[in-house]
Amino acid sequence: GVSLDRSTLADWVGRAAFLLRPVHQRLLDKLKASPKLFADETTAPVLDPGRGRTKTGQLWAYARDDRPWGGTDPPGVAYVYAPDRTAHRPTVHLAGFRGVLQVDGYEGYKVLARRGEVQLALCWSHVRRPFYELASGGAAPIATEALSRIAALYRIEAEIRGRSAEERRSVRQARSRPLVEAMEPWLREKLSLVSQKSKLAEAIRYALTRWAGLTLFLDDGRVELDTNVVERAIRPLALNRKNALFAGSDGGAEHWAVIASLVETCKLNGVEPQAYLADVISRIVSGHPQSRLDELLPWAYPTTPALRAVA
Repeated sequence: GVSLDRSTLADWVGRAAFLLRPVHQRLLDKLKASPKLFADETTAPVLDPGRGRTKTGQLWAYARDDRPWGGTDPPGVAYVYAPDRTAHRPTVHLAGFRGVLQVDGYEGYKVLARRGEVQLALCWSHVRRPFYELASGGAAPIATEALSRIAALYRIEAEIRGRSAEERRSVRQARSRPLVEAMEPWLREKLSLVSQKSKLAEAIRYALTRWAGLTLFLDDGRVELDTNVVERAIRPLALNRKNALFAGSDGGAEHWAVIASLVETCKLNGVEPQAYLADVISRIVSGHPQSRLDELLPWAYPTTPALRAVA
């Protein structure tokens, strides 16, 4: 029943986030040690007092979820705030990462690929969207056919979800590869028949110019057909953005990233976030050693019923 000023609550959250920064960094480091990650970003409005309005920062999301192919590493997501969307940001955030990075068509990720340390797997959902928009607007036979061909790939994926990476690769080689190999010449043929300035041509070129990344899933059973894993992880940030409107400063946005990373990773692992945060903060204040940060990661905690009993 005690009424607390909003600024007091915000200050407490900031202090908690500051204490939790080492855990956040450890979470990001553990994710970067994986052979495959998802990456995406979303805007983060931040107060800009000098101009009396907000500026647009970015919350980058780096996620792992190996459950679709039976991997044993626990799922997780780490958000990192940056004041801009330049290609330099993911390069710094993912320093040391070696493996497959599944992303949308943002050109900035290509910097990582050019170094030869990262393979880019691209997203069929992003390919599908412009065709869907065209087909929804009225008669669009080429866009409708493109949707049908993409849907066939998704039907195969639904059948093999949860199987081992090798099983998935084997099925894709036998059933998905012929569909993909037939789709590329079909797209090129249709591109030659339509106005090069049309939305349809733009949608086709989007797919063709990213073909290598779109077809990587055929040879690697760990790769998903799309980036929906990380897009789902970003959705709570977008909802919170509507509620909070903006971060009070760049530092506040960094605190936002820390807290959100731990809360969403808790949710992915079936851990109750509030009880988790209360326990971790108490242990840090009590002098928990930095050498044992792995014990403070969300997936080191029991699932909700047991954690509530401990808390």
